[in-house]
Amino acid sequence: MKKTKIDGMIKKLMKKEKTKINDIRRLEYQPPGSFSLDLEIFTMSNLRKRACGQSLLATHRYAFYTLIFVTSGRSRQLLDFKPLMCKPGSLIAIKPGQAHNFGTEINWDGWMVVFRPEFLGTSRMADQDLQLDIVLEQLGEHIELKEQEFSCVTEIITKMLKDTEIKAPQREIHTLLRHQLAALLLRLNIFYGHRVERNNDSSSQQRFKDFKRLVEDKFTYWHQVGDYLSHLKCSEKSLSRATTEFAGMNAKSFIAARINLEAKRLLAHTDQSVTAISESLGFDETTNFIKFFKRTVGTTPAKFRQQTNKSKLG
Repeated sequence: MKKTKIDGMIKKLMKKEKTKINDIRRLEYQPPGSFSLDLEIFTMSNLRKRACGQSLLATHRYAFYTLIFVTSGRSRQLLDFKPLMCKPGSLIAIKPGQAHNFGTEINWDGWMVVFRPEFLGTSRMADQDLQLDIVLEQLGEHIELKEQEFSCVTEIITKMLKDTEIKAPQREIHTLLRHQLAALLLRLNIFYGHRVERNNDSSSQQRFKDFKRLVEDKFTYWHQVGDYLSHLKCSEKSLSRATTEFAGMNAKSFIAARINLEAKRLLAHTDQSVTAISESLGFDETTNFIKFFKRTVGTTPAKFRQQTNKSKLG
């Protein structure tokens, strides 16, 4: 394994850990030196040998997609407050912005495949199943591979690693790796994807994708469905129909869920006050944020933070 391949991530991980933090640590995709591909592959053992152990214990949010494929040992990792009990064959798919923690166990190993969101690209083919962001959504966050798929995934990742070292124009290597990644994700999705019967209205799917992208960009400013309609150029009825079809909830609930997810991340992983979090999420009054959080989550921000801290200690 070439050392330069994980230097970018290591530099981020080796920053001195603070007892108190004001935001969740964010890791950018920054490959070092001459390595200019938009996809990197390395093992957890390589990362662990070179990174500060305390840094690896911290919760991070990544600006890139991460696939963690456990090949040996067991660990309890956390992804947006959900404990994931991992063993050989476990595959975790982490999307940009999610809060992830490797856990405290060190006697496990596995592959990490990290890639920029732009690497997914947009397929020129008519088959909508080749839209890899949708494939990743259907795949889910945590799956347990059977023996046959375990061997297949190992083989594909090993091949991809070797192909990152081919001396050829970057565009050609990117195309090769993208097809290999697509084949891997589609294979996994066939056997493990959470598929839902949907109609053939591609405009509905595109509407949801546009809405989701806009919510991700504006949820700290726009809290009402009406804020999004003029930009999406559709009615509230058609928007909620699309979000219900692809997310299982209406547009209003989708916005609220995104606000609450960010609130939970900040309450659990930072020392920001409830007032500061309220302001960062676009609420004019802290009391309005507390009422919103309690109504939609079922508890107050303070109690949620207290319960989360207790679970960490436990």
